[in-house]
Amino acid sequence: MARWRNMRRGLRKLWEVRRMSQGATKAKMRFSDGDSEMEREKFKSRLGFLLISAGCAIGIGNVYRFPIIAGLSGGAVFVMVYILFLLVLGIPVMTAELAVGRASRRSIAASFDRLECKGQRWHIWKYFGIAGNYILIMCYTTITAWMVIYFFKYLGGGIVELQTPVDLERVFSDMVSAAGIQAVTVVGIIAACFAVCAVGLQQGVEKVTKVMMLLLFAIMLALAIYCCTLDGAREGLKFYLLPDGDSVDGILPVISAAMGQAFFTLSLGMGSIAVFGSYIGKERGLLGESLTIVGLDTFVALMSGFIIFPASFTFAGGVDADTDVGASFLFTNLAGIFNNMPGGRLVGCVFFLLLVFAAVSTVIAVFENIMSFWLDTTRLKRPAVAAINTVLLCVLSLPSVFSNNLLENVSLFGMSIMDFEDFLVAKLLLPVGSIIYVLFCTTRYGWGWKKYFAEVNSGGGPKLAGWMRGYMTFVLPVIIMAVLVLSMIGR
Repeated sequence: MARWRNMRRGLRKLWEVRRMSQGATKAKMRFSDGDSEMEREKFKSRLGFLLISAGCAIGIGNVYRFPIIAGLSGGAVFVMVYILFLLVLGIPVMTAELAVGRASRRSIAASFDRLECKGQRWHIWKYFGIAGNYILIMCYTTITAWMVIYFFKYLGGGIVELQTPVDLERVFSDMVSAAGIQAVTVVGIIAACFAVCAVGLQQGVEKVTKVMMLLLFAIMLALAIYCCTLDGAREGLKFYLLPDGDSVDGILPVISAAMGQAFFTLSLGMGSIAVFGSYIGKERGLLGESLTIVGLDTFVALMSGFIIFPASFTFAGGVDADTDVGASFLFTNLAGIFNNMPGGRLVGCVFFLLLVFAAVSTVIAVFENIMSFWLDTTRLKRPAVAAINTVLLCVLSLPSVFSNNLLENVSLFGMSIMDFEDFLVAKLLLPVGSIIYVLFCTTRYGWGWKKYFAEVNSGGGPKLAGWMRGYMTFVLPVIIMAVLVLSMIGR
């Protein structure tokens, strides 16, 4: 009997140990499924997060589009209004997108799903958001390819001999008509950038982007200092920095231009910023991080003015009121200015290298958002996701590549394929997505103000004030809607 009782005790203990073990395993599984903060990749440093997030916002539009619009909209008056709209429009939206990413620890693939209440449908936006990322890359890689091709043209030196607008326009036209070289360059860009993302967040995306962004800042600063020593720099800087009411035809066009540029420069609304929020901890408040990212973006835009305005007033007699705001400005007007400068070959080579860094940093940031979307929705690893999307985007990007040559007669709503893709992203998906992020964070029908407010202010640094609730709930969506309407009208 004693032996039988001992055997029963032993079996009972064995059964209890087994139950405890199964319970621990289930708890671990619940933790893994419910909050994978432990297994979520993180940036190696805060500097990496700031530079990569800034790299997502900083693109070629900062370098060429900002100074053109500033020149056409009154110079210093525009700059002042632009900075104001960055503060009242860009920063609040950025805190909302970062907060959704950090609180959910997910990309746009699952961030709304994890934070919304049962029965809500905010997660539907993920399909439009990720589609926007694909559409953006489909046209943006073509423009990036133009920058790469012109960098090598200046490196070779042959283009420096061309100084008239007619000759430079011919060179640009020949380039966009050459479907083969563009396609090869686009494929190379896509393969190289996805290869960076395939290596990993820290060893690939963070390491490469940090180097590119630091070089970008250094090149911009060096070019700005050089251009400020040119003969016409004083007049250019006076136009750029000293407000003059006589240079403004009306305040409403300036407000409209500044509002649009301030909004579109930050690439908000499609989850590209949110994914980087999902990779950071709660050591720092999100208002301070947003201020830093916007500050870096603004630094690049302002430095481009210190390059282009002194050069324009020295070698082009000032700002041309009929200047085209499109990308062709780089390859005709600005190239002509460089070719008339002492050391124009070096300046042009360095400037287009700067543009390559700005464009590629944006491409890598968007690719990382696409990469994270696939990682959150499939069981594939980074190399497999990179391989699939390299092939996929190489095919999807071809219509944009061919829109100026083989498919130049194809029109979508009166626009070329490339212009239509840009219109969908810049004029429609970005503002609509931003409204969704703001309303999701501020209304009781979404995540809610209390949870958003706690997430934004979690950590050190500047804190978001409570009075911002009314502004972000009722005023900010109206401003973004105004941007949407004005951009649609002005297309």
